[in-house]
Parts: sequence; structure tokens; C-alpha cells
Amino acid sequence: MKTVLTEVAWAAVRTKDTFYNARYHRLAARRGKKRAIIAVGHSILKSVYHVLSDGVVYRELGASFVNSRQEQKRKVYLKKELEKLGYNVQLLKPAG
Repeated sequence: MKTVLTEVAWAAVRTKDTFYNARYHRLAARRGKKRAIIAVGHSILKSVYHVLSDGVVYRELGASFVNSRQEQKRKVYLKKELEKLGYNVQLLKPAG
């Protein structure tokens, strides 16, 4: 099973603009290529499990999903940190 998932993960990370490609590159920078492949294989296995058990159709999240989720978490974290220091914070996108 591990061998098959590893092969599937290698194929998945070679596909451009996908969730698994973005996840692999983000993990490989910190943990190394081999550990990142195992992590991507685990993510694929979880996706397959949910598709089969819940009877839903697989939906590709896209490469930007990882970045947008990380950006949102960072905004919330930094806002809370400034509020701890006594600031009132309101986040506004720049015009233009």
C-alpha cells in the first residue's frame, strides 16, 4: 500500500496548479522531499477515504487554496497579537 501511495503521490505532485503540488512544495522546503511525498500520499489516502465513505465527488481545491488558507490564518493571528498589545485593529484591503 505504501509503495502504491508513494507512486500516486509522485504523479500528483507533478501535476501543475493542484493542491497536492502546492502541499508538496511547501512541505519539501521544510521537511525534505521523501517526507513530503509520504505526507502527500497520506493526504491522498484521506481524500480517497472521504470520497468512498461519504459518497461525494472529489473536488480539486487548487494550488491557491493552501496559500489563501495560510494567509487567512496569519491575518487572524497577527490581529489577535496586536489586540493583546492594546491596539484596535481593522483590516482593510488597499484601494487600487
